[in-house]
Amino acid sequence: MSTATISATMVNDLRAQTGAGLLDCKKALVETNGNVEEAITILRKKGAASAAKKADRATKEGCIESYIHLGGKVGVLIEVNCETDFVARNEDFRGFVKDLCLHIAAANPVCVSREEVPAADVEKEREIATSQVAGKPPAAIQKIVEGKLDKFFSTIALLEQPFVKDPEKTVKEILTAKIQSTGENIQIRRFVRYQLGS
Repeated sequence: MSTATISATMVNDLRAQTGAGLLDCKKALVETNGNVEEAITILRKKGAASAAKKADRATKEGCIESYIHLGGKVGVLIEVNCETDFVARNEDFRGFVKDLCLHIAAANPVCVSREEVPAADVEKEREIATSQVAGKPPAAIQKIVEGKLDKFFSTIALLEQPFVKDPEKTVKEILTAKIQSTGENIQIRRFVRYQLGS
């Protein structure tokens, strides 16, 4: 498909789906001959690479957001950092942080990333998973155990959970798209979830 047949509507629709820049969306559509699914894959790969390059940049700005669920039985307090106060004051960034609060209230993660899960908890899960697949070939055991550990992490680590507002994507994928659209490193620093009686 030539550049002439890639319509502005196609580019805008792709931008709305991915949060990528207009020029990046147009290039991806041209590269994939107008195939939207392939263009999304290209943009996601590019976004992940872009986010990885920004990961070492200092994040000294940001915001702290709170959320109290209806009825006052669940509350969330979160700190999300970015590089500049310009982005920290941006409504899109603030909306993202508020959505994270809603996600934490609903999904009840325990930590931000899998690296924060205590080694003893990971080892305990590994032992349980290994005992469940006893008798299988060693190569299969390894793959099954790793798959069960990935599932374990997706239940307790915020970045690995399916995002409540878009379950097709993980919180990490949503974060990566936000990094790409703002052009800044963004880090979910920490959060606390309170539940009445627990």
